Amino acid sequence: MPDKPLKVGLAGLGTVGGALARLMAARRDDFVARTGRSPEIVAFSARSDGDRALPLEGAVFFADPVTMAEKADIDVFVELIGGAEGPAYAAVKAALARGVPVVTANKAMLAAHGLELAEMAERSGVSLAYEAAVGGGVPVIKTLREALAGNRILRVSGILNGTCNYILSRMETERLPFDVCLKEAQRLGYAEADPTFDVGGFDTAHKLSILASLAFGARIDAGAVTVEGIETITLADLAAADDLGFRIKLLGVAARTDHGVEQRVHPTMIAKSSALAQTMGVLNAVTIDGDAVGALTLIGPGAGGAATASAVAADLVDLARGAVAPAFGRPVGALVEAERASLQRHEGGYYVRLSVLDKPGSLAAIARRMADRAISMESIVQKRAGGDDAAYVSVALITHATTETAIREALALTLQDGVVRDKPQLIRIERA
Repeated sequence: MPDKPLKVGLAGLGTVGGALARLMAARRDDFVARTGRSPEIVAFSARSDGDRALPLEGAVFFADPVTMAEKADIDVFVELIGGAEGPAYAAVKAALARGVPVVTANKAMLAAHGLELAEMAERSGVSLAYEAAVGGGVPVIKTLREALAGNRILRVSGILNGTCNYILSRMETERLPFDVCLKEAQRLGYAEADPTFDVGGFDTAHKLSILASLAFGARIDAGAVTVEGIETITLADLAAADDLGFRIKLLGVAARTDHGVEQRVHPTMIAKSSALAQTMGVLNAVTIDGDAVGALTLIGPGAGGAATASAVAADLVDLARGAVAPAFGRPVGALVEAERASLQRHEGGYYVRLSVLDKPGSLAAIARRMADRAISMESIVQKRAGGDDAAYVSVALITHATTETAIREALALTLQDGVVRDKPQLIRIERA
């Protein structure tokens, strides 16, 4: 028989909250065997206390999650409401101030207020746990904070948003344009009615800022993340990537450089042979480079009720065992203020697609501007446009390693020369 139950207060009964209630009921015996305690949802907060066919018998309903955090007889507060501000943030602060440990899946709140909340948890001597906030069911938080504690992490890169990965995968494999794939993602529930947070790269940026803190022992600096979304990616870009042996993914990349910590989110060309390139559909994948272990890649479901509830349950097991650890791997006071590495100093290869005026000297003018900025070409692919674009040809360039500043200056000059029309498409290439 278990010594005593683990009394859980659950805030939020959406997809993840409902999945967690079912998982806790279905795996109760396993939980007891692992921890000696039986998990019991004794209080919950949601928009209403209506019948959801969930195992919540005997649980007390609270209309306000803050009131539940302040007054309910609970051992742990689970926040699954979402949002950086509002009731989620207020309720988590109330729980920590009271000395109640918190489990959350809220990456936006952590990116905005993670250091403040971690300090509150330290003062109260309790845990702030958030495995479900990044990667869904992929155990990347525990891997960075615990399993790789003996490594100096050099770089973290990954596919951190299943919506974008689904859209790009469908565009590539079925030759469907972005807007069609987005509508299908919305129909299937992978994308919100307003998809900007996902396709604009902001969701990935929040997650990346958390991973960078864990990886480099640094204070969360969400404002340091350079963000570009996938809205401008076309079928022509995907076809060119395929011809060149690449695949386009929205990557979040955090890396130590000679100039500081670089944090960036953007569409990226990566070799088809890489593990990240082979991660398709709604899956997430994270590659961690450590000085001792080398490159380690974790792949799995990055969203969905069951997968995310699995990560929440893992945190509950730790809490039931009495584990208390600094939220970001070390006390907040020991986290460093990492120097920001400007993206303009980023060095690497680039893919550039231009619509070039089809007349003698156009390509020579472009090549001259590239040479003026010491940019050398690895390959050039030219395709004639059809229909109304007969006066222009589509030219795709792959450069050898250069700087962000150099490539952008060269492209700005080609526009001034009048040999290209429209803004050039620029996609960074990751060789690793």
